[in-house]
This record gives sequence, C-alpha cells and structure tokens, in this order.
Amino acid sequence: MENIILFRKELATEEEFDICNKYFNVVEHRSDIKDGLVFGRYSVLPYYKELEYDLINHNSLLINSYQQHNWIANFEWYEILKEYTFPTWFNAMILPENEAPFIVKGRTNSKKHDWKTLMYAETKKRAIEIGYELSKDALIGNQGLVYRKYEKLITYEIGINGLPFTKEFRFFLYKGQILSYGYYWIIADNIDIELDEDGYIFAQKIGNIVKDYVNFYVIDIAQKENGDWILIELNDACMSGLSGNDAENLYKNLKTCLDKEKLLSL
Repeated sequence: MENIILFRKELATEEEFDICNKYFNVVEHRSDIKDGLVFGRYSVLPYYKELEYDLINHNSLLINSYQQHNWIANFEWYEILKEYTFPTWFNAMILPENEAPFIVKGRTNSKKHDWKTLMYAETKKRAIEIGYELSKDALIGNQGLVYRKYEKLITYEIGINGLPFTKEFRFFLYKGQILSYGYYWIIADNIDIELDEDGYIFAQKIGNIVKDYVNFYVIDIAQKENGDWILIELNDACMSGLSGNDAENLYKNLKTCLDKEKLLSL
C-alpha cells in the first residue's frame, strides 16, 4: 500500500500543505484514493466512520480506525492513564465538593478562549452551571462533557478572559515514536520555552502506553508548579493542529518511520 495524506487544505496553512507535499502523495478528495494507507489531516470529521467504509471499498485503510478514534474522542483512555492526568468525572452530580476548582469541557473540544465564563469553575455549583451552558452548544454538547480537577501549572502569561499560558507542549507520535513536539501556546507573547529532559521522558512514557490502542496520535503535557509533569489530554493526530510543532520535522520524521517500517516488513 502507498502512504497517502488526505488533506483538507482550507483548514491548514499553505505552508503546512506545501511541506506535506514534499514527503507524501497528498490528495484532497477521498474518491482519488485507491490501494493506500491513509493519514487524514483535518479531513476525517465529521464522517469518520463513513470515510473508513469508503476507503475500505477502495482497498485502502485509515491509519486510525474509527474504533481507535473513539478510544480517544470518547475519553476511553482515561481509565488506562488516570494516574498520569487530572482526576476526571463524567457526571456533574457526583463531583466532590472538596476537589474544586474544576475545568469543564467537551470530551474533545473546549471553550478555552472563554476561560473565565465557560471553562474554569471555582465551585461545584459553578461547574454545574457551566456544564448546563456547554450542553446547549452544538459542537461541545454532542461530545458529552467532562469535569476535571483544576491543578496549578507553571504559568508565564495570562491572556484574554483569564486564559493561562502555561508550560505546555504538544507531541505528535506514530506507534510510540515521537515525530515532533512544540510549545503549545503559540498565541502567547513569549513562545521561546524550552522542554527539559524530564518532560520528554514523560511524554515518551505516555506514548509507549498509547501505542497499544492508537497508531497516530497527539499527546499534550504540562508541568505543574511542583515540578511534576502531567498529561493534559490525548488527541487523534489526524485532526490535531500543529500547535507549535514544526511541519517539516513532523512530515519528514513520519516518512522516515514509515520507510523503516516498510523495510522491516520485507
């Protein structure tokens, strides 16, 4: 099978699209794919299951199956990784009062740019109120809500609506191999933030666990005020923005991994 990138160009920069073209056969329409192993970039939603079925009918496969996608999107990963991330609840009614404050979000998306009003909750009562508001949002309400314990992270700046720009990094991985990483908060004034070795080791540790469940994925990690690293969340790399990652490194290293994989299979 040929490695193919199914790219929805209008949701990415021209630069990323051009760099991707340097290393892969890039197509913009699923009907043009045949006999391929397909990596989606901004192109798998909203009809992930239907895309998988269409590709199978063209003797092709998505790098992440619909089942693998759901393992991430439905927060199924939490049970496997809960010792590395924030305590999380899926029903506001069972939130413990003594665990406040909370973060309220969808299973995939959040209203982080409305941090003060639609994400951060000082009390259980406020978390329930935010949950009610988010349940009426067309995108987030359909995902299902999660309530997470808020823990203080190393913070460099405070953005609009109180949004904290923390020491957070995004990693792209393929089957446990780190392809690239970058400082997450590219909208901050200061983005020249270094990742220390402990952070890299922590991300690799998480990556080695996740590889048994998903092939192509994103890990977001951050450093707490006490110095410990914590998993923020996982995402399907088919639909994740670069968020500080260098596109050249991402696609070059992905191609290198796939070329090695092909040689080992011969």
